Amino acid sequence: MHSSSRATPIVMLLICVICWGSVFPISKILLHSISGLSLLMWRFLIAIACVIVYLIVQRKPWPSLRWSQYLILAALGVLGVGGFNLALYEGLPYTEATNGALIMALSPLVTSIAAAALARRWLSIQQWVSLLIGLTGVTLVITNGDVIALLQHGINQGDLLIAGGMLCWAAFTIASQRVNHWLSPVPFTLVTMTAGWLAVSFYGLVIRQVHPWEELQLMTPTNLLQILHISVFGSVVAYLFWIQGVKAIGAASASMFFNLVPVSAALIAVAMGEQLSAIQVTGIAIAIAGLSLPSLIRYLWSRRHRDAVQL
Repeated sequence: MHSSSRATPIVMLLICVICWGSVFPISKILLHSISGLSLLMWRFLIAIACVIVYLIVQRKPWPSLRWSQYLILAALGVLGVGGFNLALYEGLPYTEATNGALIMALSPLVTSIAAAALARRWLSIQQWVSLLIGLTGVTLVITNGDVIALLQHGINQGDLLIAGGMLCWAAFTIASQRVNHWLSPVPFTLVTMTAGWLAVSFYGLVIRQVHPWEELQLMTPTNLLQILHISVFGSVVAYLFWIQGVKAIGAASASMFFNLVPVSAALIAVAMGEQLSAIQVTGIAIAIAGLSLPSLIRYLWSRRHRDAVQL
């Protein structure tokens, strides 16, 4: 691959990392002015509209599916889109944006471990090492270095909720690998996102009785732009760029960029006024090192094998 053709997907993946990282601090600010459920409803309604416009412009035919297949996809959407985001937005008011991003960064590693367990395979040494290093860094961040306080008072409620959302996303990822061949990525996203939005809307409007339209009318122009940002860039642009990046350089290399999301979230949070302690910065660095280990080893191994073949 020429340097110019390789540079394009790398730039797209970096933009993706920035978009995803920005969701955490911006959402935390918005949650001071709007309920998490209302924010979720507006975010995904706008995102769904953008995806529909994208599909219309692309003019690709819609595959024919059975109702049973749509029901399975809907269940996945309720779990992965609805459950994950509901836990995230319910947890963010009780914790730091950086904590949320770092906990979510454990998702690829937890997914790999869960997939290995379901397949009854032993974890590799590098996976165990990566898990231990990553958890050490996460523990430092969420406790701010005071592990004794963790033992005495337990984990912050917000961190627990976001960890639950991360597990929902891991389960969604594993389950969707079995059915994602039914639809191409963008229609798959539309179906699962719509199902998740419907579930969140039902829960918010019927059970919790929130008032998204009234809350939206009270938002400032800056808040409205922030909602538009996390809807368009954090939900649609980031996902489409991620698909293109994975297609261009492979999942193993692209996954290394996913590990930069907490770094992006931390930098944006600091720029927006959030304070980070030296212990938290150290914990982030340790966690990123642990989370990046499997991807880095795969990348170096594949590159060495490719060079050997060329020789």
